[in-house]
Amino acid sequence: MALSQDQRDQTERRIRAAIDRLLAGQIPVGGACDVKTLAREAGISRASLYRTWGHLKDEFEKRRAAAWAVGQQPDPREARIARLRDLNQRLTGKLAHTHTELTQLKERHRRLLSVLAAKDDELQRLRRQLNTFTCAPESSKDRLQRIL
Repeated sequence: MALSQDQRDQTERRIRAAIDRLLAGQIPVGGACDVKTLAREAGISRASLYRTWGHLKDEFEKRRAAAWAVGQQPDPREARIARLRDLNQRLTGKLAHTHTELTQLKERHRRLLSVLAAKDDELQRLRRQLNTFTCAPESSKDRLQRIL
């Protein structure tokens, strides 16, 4: 069924008003700043928006892209998603850095334990050697204590 010129003008005004509301951040509950919500707010089907009012759909998408390009975020939900993505990226980087640091600390701990074990072995060997000299004449024991 063909629309009269008056009906066409009314529909175009409703679409333009819906575009202005969405780009001003007046997003309805359960909606977003997208074509689906635009059609719903204008009271027309998405198919009609694409077929009959494609130039207005394109205008909406261009104006929305221009708003995003200058840093405006008409849809607070999308702004929150962008903020959370940024936070997620920063936390992921921090986690990777922390993981690397933990791996390095574990390796250093392993090496220090190895050095400590070697020092303990050397100390035990020297104590045994000292004990064997306790039975020896006094001069040998004195000589060993001077070495240590």
